[in-house]
Amino acid sequence: MFDVILRRARLCDERLLDIALLNGKIAAVGEVQGAARLERDLAGRCYVSAGWIDSHVHCYPRSPIYHDAPDAVGIAQGVTTVVDAGSTGADQIDDFYQLTRSAATDVRALLNIARTGIVTQQELADMAQIDGDAVVQAVQRHPAFIVGLKARMSSSVVGDNGIAPLIRAKAMQQAVGGLPLMVHIGNAPPTLDAIAEHLTAGDIITHCFNGKPNRLLSPQGELKASVQQALARGVRLDVGHGSASFSFAVARQAIALGILPDTISSDIYCRNRLNGPVRSLAHVMSKFLHLGMTLPQVIACVTAHAAAALRLSTKGQLEPGFDADLTLFRVNEATHPFVDAEGEQVLGQQHLQPLAAIVAGQWHLTEEGKANHVFDL
Repeated sequence: MFDVILRRARLCDERLLDIALLNGKIAAVGEVQGAARLERDLAGRCYVSAGWIDSHVHCYPRSPIYHDAPDAVGIAQGVTTVVDAGSTGADQIDDFYQLTRSAATDVRALLNIARTGIVTQQELADMAQIDGDAVVQAVQRHPAFIVGLKARMSSSVVGDNGIAPLIRAKAMQQAVGGLPLMVHIGNAPPTLDAIAEHLTAGDIITHCFNGKPNRLLSPQGELKASVQQALARGVRLDVGHGSASFSFAVARQAIALGILPDTISSDIYCRNRLNGPVRSLAHVMSKFLHLGMTLPQVIACVTAHAAAALRLSTKGQLEPGFDADLTLFRVNEATHPFVDAEGEQVLGQQHLQPLAAIVAGQWHLTEEGKANHVFDL
């Protein structure tokens, strides 16, 4: 007896198959024989993928600047796992961990290299706040919760310290066993060339398609040589849309050059969720459908690629033995407006509509799923 069977689930490659869940894991995929406590025949009427992973959010509710509730950016939007990108440092990580134990969404954290976390916009302007011992101890206390480190390397954050915080972050990374390091890029100094020089395989550049002068592309519209070399070393690109860090113009140019994001993430928090331009991970993903990425490519960016980037080894695949984390969604074929962080508005023809999230085998309707009464399926 299974816990859940989804019959005739439609995958993003258009195959129809059954998916059985048992004890928080995917138990069988294909033509499933047997019964379940909860069985739904989807009849191909909605898509099912591995649970969506948003690898860049801000959901520490007590953060004074960027905050939200984990379930508001998670299961309410069809996202089964959220990764808070540096809201907390070593000083607050214990509190953040305890707060997230009551969330239905699976919450993980990238630990800010500043022990204060983001309590001001300049957490890396004071080198005394970058405490390697505190980082190591925090990771030792929460080895499953902390999945990597975060360094915000833009002038408004580092002050006069230039590249020095990143050099310190790389040393910390080695001290904690080589966990992934996500590096925020923004206005110089430091320049992107200086940042890219220090990045190694598995590191993540977030805000990769920002429209600021210190961006991936040269004034001639070519990929900067320093970034090309970093990508060849195995550095990954993350979208991290946010309020000020995504440009349609830059994304168009990059994608035309064959430079696709490894991961699509939202950089969501309460203000850009409620007032735009982010709205939800699904909304951000839909922008990449408009930019010409295929549905399988977009879904891979929030499932298999995200899981690989953050070493979430039991997530991101619709295969037996993986976590029973699933997202059920539709692709609405209708004209929909999208706005980037630069104020450019476009009209897309497809919009992803998440209907339900299953986390560790537990069923949760999204806001849209509840509003549209879709699970009388």
